[in-house]
Formats: sequence, C-alpha cells, structure tokens
Amino acid sequence: MNRDILQGRWREVRGQIKAKWGQLTDAELDEIGGNYDILVGRIQQKYGAAREEIERALDQMVTNRSPVR
Repeated sequence: MNRDILQGRWREVRGQIKAKWGQLTDAELDEIGGNYDILVGRIQQKYGAAREEIERALDQMVTNRSPVR
C-alpha cells in the first residue's frame, strides 16, 4: 500500500479504522494522524494481530475494495 494514500485519506479512513479496531481511542487516532507505521504498531499492541493481517485490512479500507468486517 502506498502509505501516502493513507495519510491523504486519513479523515475518510479513520472512521473505518475506529469501526474495525474500536479499542483505539480518539486521542490515539489524533496522535497517529495517518502515520502508517504508528497505526500498525498500535493495532498490534492492542489486538495482538499479525502485521500482514493489519496491512491487508488497511489496504482494503484505503482502496475501498471491500467493506469493514
């Protein structure tokens, strides 16, 4: 995924991220501000998910290829 796309679409994608990974607080999302590496790391911390799984879900959100589950 092009990390610049996430940053550019942060306001759009933020809601989808919050819906999928609800343990992320608004304050954390404000702090992350579209930074891909920080976002992936924070999701890994909270959920213990594999980096590849997180990256795949983010790629789908950013490119609108499938709905959030």
